[in-house]
Amino acid sequence: MVFTSLYRLWASKKRVLNLVTHIRAGVVIFTIIGAAPVGAQSALIVRNDLGGSVAERLTMIAALRNDGRRVEIRGQCASACTMYLGLPNACVSRASQLGFHGPESQFYGISLPPDEFEYWSRVMASNYPAPIARWFMAEARQTTMGIITISGAQAIKMGAQAC
Repeated sequence: MVFTSLYRLWASKKRVLNLVTHIRAGVVIFTIIGAAPVGAQSALIVRNDLGGSVAERLTMIAALRNDGRRVEIRGQCASACTMYLGLPNACVSRASQLGFHGPESQFYGISLPPDEFEYWSRVMASNYPAPIARWFMAEARQTTMGIITISGAQAIKMGAQAC
């Protein structure tokens, strides 16, 4: 019975990944919308954000940029979450943990075609401070199975704004 359940989960991996992505996006959108009192622009505090869809995160980043809202990374921030670093009102605490990896397909372990990999790498890098973008393009994007973790202190040394 357990094997059958696991098999069904594996067989519907695409639906599960899409659902998880939408749930994560919904939680982030709820946080963005729900965290600000009416008439005020409170900071978005990131404590445990494991990423999600780059395209969906770009929409959130555009809204935050448009509103001029402050983003404070004060915990774990991985994958698409790290793209907040490029916002003018974003900061990171020294104790934070930031996880980077290159763009990947929606199916873990299956690479993107080279032209898509290059495109999404550049999109991601364009949302980082210049020194982090250079490091990402030269090194971190090559990690597509797993993640490279750096501390907030390291990110600050590489150009991120300190909280």
